Formats: sequence, structure tokens, C-alpha cells
Amino acid sequence: MSANSEKVSNYIRELLQLGKVTDLAVRLAPDHSVSQAAIPRGFTKASMQSRLDLLDIRQEHKADITDADYQVYSHNIENYIGTIKVPVGIAGPLRVNGLFAKGDYLVPLATTEAALVFSYSRGANLITAAGGCSSTLVAEGVSRAPGFVFDNIVEAGQFVFWVLQQTEVFKQEAAKTTKHGKLVDVKLAIEGNHVYLNLEYYTADASGQNMATIASEQICDYIKQHSPVKPNYSFIEANLSGDKKASFQSFQSVRGKKVTTEIVIPSQLVKKFLRTTARRMEEYWRISAIGGSLTGTIGMQGHYANGLAAVYMACGQDVACVSESAVGITRLEMTENGDLYAAVTLPNLMVGTVGGGTGLPSQRACLEIMGLYGNDKARAFAEVCSALCLAGELSIMGALCAGDFSKAHKVLARLRR
Repeated sequence: MSANSEKVSNYIRELLQLGKVTDLAVRLAPDHSVSQAAIPRGFTKASMQSRLDLLDIRQEHKADITDADYQVYSHNIENYIGTIKVPVGIAGPLRVNGLFAKGDYLVPLATTEAALVFSYSRGANLITAAGGCSSTLVAEGVSRAPGFVFDNIVEAGQFVFWVLQQTEVFKQEAAKTTKHGKLVDVKLAIEGNHVYLNLEYYTADASGQNMATIASEQICDYIKQHSPVKPNYSFIEANLSGDKKASFQSFQSVRGKKVTTEIVIPSQLVKKFLRTTARRMEEYWRISAIGGSLTGTIGMQGHYANGLAAVYMACGQDVACVSESAVGITRLEMTENGDLYAAVTLPNLMVGTVGGGTGLPSQRACLEIMGLYGNDKARAFAEVCSALCLAGELSIMGALCAGDFSKAHKVLARLRR
């Protein structure tokens, strides 16, 4: 990792002024002094109190994070000490005309960032005024990618030849671990004496990472017992699945649910809601697309992560999956008659409406607000999330085109204080 020489020199001078460099060897040396007591385990009131007693904070601050209904979280966290409150607002109404989502949605967003809910709500209102957006789930699947290491490429090839004949057996092994999901595809990649299996699952209404992991372990156990070529060693995940990271393979496959959403907005509505024109919106999209290319961005979009993190937090999703979910493509074009065509495509929406954190009281309530809690709702939820991202793209680009971006943050994030 390179660094600008002037910045490095300034940093060293700063460290010298603070006296941080003269005793550098002492400061950075291993410290073998006795640490504080280990964190008590368990999910009892006594163990929770023991953990709170370890905290070097005032009693009133401990009271701020404790929760009388702590038992409800027993399957969602370890070393529990309490809960935090994140403000939740609603954006909308957001009209979605989807294969699975149909209607006007009030979308709960949990965030501490002022102006975010207002911006997404403005975009949602614009979409609704234009008759709603068309949102289509086009693919779904969750993968886990075990890796196997052999002595040489000949053994790796023999293993691959055997694996190609085991697809149906692998499906049977996966079925032993879940009634809700199933193995749908097996992809292979060879790199020297390394073999990667990309096992893709249908996970119904669950986000599905745990389901895929447990099923993959079952398959890996079968491989260890029955493969005619024994790997030297293997790992249940060899970093090929794209789990919790942006990756270039996003657009060639799917991780979670792939959704594409579009709308045509009449020019008068662009002017009314965004105070700009379709042509200027297209011009901004063009320069921002080039800017994204210059930085090496994976995908081409403005700020999917803002809306997805907020709705994931509110609705009990795995928030870390925003890293892959926020990969996608936004496109804006002026039509021949001067209206605005806008589309977003998100190939990795990792969402579920059962399991994980979706059943916790507040998170379930947020899903219930949209009528999207429980079975047979995950596909609709994915289409709503895609529509939400479209609303956010329209609003932020409109603000940048109209010169309102900075003013909005001043008014909503500063002047109120």
C-alpha cells in the first residue's frame, strides 16, 4: 500500500510532537500483563449482570442499554448486555407494481443519518405520482463455496470428474438438513491443485446463509467419506461465494435475489418533485457513471447502501450483507418525448422474511408494517427493496442536479439543532 510522501512526513512530525515515536519500541511491544477477567458466558440474568459489572461506565449508562425482555434475544446474540435504540422513520408511500409486490408500501428505515428518510420518501412519492415502478424478481439463489486441496492437478481433475457425477446425490444429502431449501446447482472452478465447488441453494423465504452452510457441511462430509480421490484438506467456504463482499461475479450469477426495477416519469413530475429536468438527470447520470468507472467501482450506482442498510436494520436482516447487496446498476435516460426513464438492477439482495432477526419484536413489527412478515413474502420484500433503491437514486440525483444536496443536509441535519 503506497502513501504520499508529504502525508507520511507530516504524520511522523505529528507523532514526534506527541512523543509517540521516542518510545516506539516500548509502546508497540507485546504486553503480557494479566488481563481483566474473562467475559462470563450464559444467557441468565446473573450472567448478564456480571458482564455489565465489567463495564467502566456510569450506572445510568448501563440502564440506558439494559432491556427487561432480554430472553427474547437468546437465539440472536452472545455475551448479551442489552439493546440500543435506533430511530425508525417511514418512507413512502412507495407504489410497486411487481410480480410479487403489488401496492403502496410505507417502508420503515432505521438510521441516525438525518435527511435520509426524507430523501427516500421524496423519491417514493415521485414514483407513486408516476403510477408506480415495475419491479421484477428474475433469479434467486444462495451459495456456499467449499474448497479442496490435492497434491497435484491430476488428482484435482479426477476429483472434478467424480463430482460431476454426484449432483443428484449432493441434492439428496442437502435435503437431509432442511425441509425448506434445496440444492439447485453445482458449479466448479479449478486453480492448479485447488478445486472450488460453488453450491447454489434455493432457500425459500429465509435469507439462507445458515441453511446453505449446514447443507454444504453435509455434502462435504459425504465427499470426505466417498470421494475416490481424497483431498489433503478442505474448507467449507473458500471465499468464492461472494458472501458479505462486493465481487465482479455479481452480474454473472445471483446471490440472494436478483431484481430489476424501472419507471418512466413524465417531465412535469420531474420538474415538480425534483426541480430539474430529465435531460439534466441524464447528464448527471453520465458523468457519475464515468466517475464510478474511474474509481473502479463494482457496478454503477449512487448510494444503494444508504437505503438497504436502513431497511435491513429495521427489518431484522443481516446488515453485513449490505456489502454484496449494494452492488448494482442504475441507468437514467431521457426518452424521445422528454420524459425520464430510470432503472435499477440489484443482483445480490440478501433478504428474508422468516428466520434470523426477522422474528424479533421490533423487526417483525417493521415487516408487518409492509405486510411482508412470514412465509411467501421474501420475493415481494426483495422487489420493494429494489424499488426503494430506485427512489433513493432519483432523489439524490435530483438534489445534485437542482443544487439542493448541501442545502438539504444543512436544513435537516444542522439547523434543527
